Amino acid sequence: MKHVGGVTASDLNVSRETFEKLELLERELRRWQAIKNLVGPATLNQIWERHIVDSLQLLDLAPEAKTWLDLGSGAGFPGLVLAIAGAERGLSVHLVESNSRKCAFLRHIVRLTNATATVREARLETVMPDFVGQADVVSARALAALDQLLDWTAPLLKSGTIGLFPKGRDVESELTEARKKWTFWAEILPSLTDSEARILRITSIESHS
Repeated sequence: MKHVGGVTASDLNVSRETFEKLELLERELRRWQAIKNLVGPATLNQIWERHIVDSLQLLDLAPEAKTWLDLGSGAGFPGLVLAIAGAERGLSVHLVESNSRKCAFLRHIVRLTNATATVREARLETVMPDFVGQADVVSARALAALDQLLDWTAPLLKSGTIGLFPKGRDVESELTEARKKWTFWAEILPSLTDSEARILRITSIESHS
């Protein structure tokens, strides 16, 4: 089963049913984009590589996760993709987004795909306390610099939650800035979709103060 862009279910190592749901996500994103402007227009012709595959690669970085918290979910990347692809392994994803039009899109796709996802229309600071000691993974893509992400997620990371944060070419400078305030263990992993991008997997953190 091949997508018009050349991507197949076997390429992504997902079932046919999951692949069809990801195709549905793509179609609906294109349809809503004309009215709602959910993603950067320049990325619309690269939805599979820039958004879907880029999101999907996080799933195998935490294969045992059952509860996943995605901050600033936007149009569903990575959280909604992970909810669709992770359903067969029992993954439940909480999508935190404060923009109402993006939440409407997320709820629409959750209904169409029966994804194991809960949309939380709120500022992330108000949601975070509910997940301390509860979330296996917290993720955020293109939301904020690492030092800000750590300010937000430190209570979760201290409780044993794994942080997965996709980053671009400035990852080293972000790490340097974050280490002015925090001591943390970070694995710097390659991205499958961008040779200059990296994924940070953070598993412990302490404040300098």
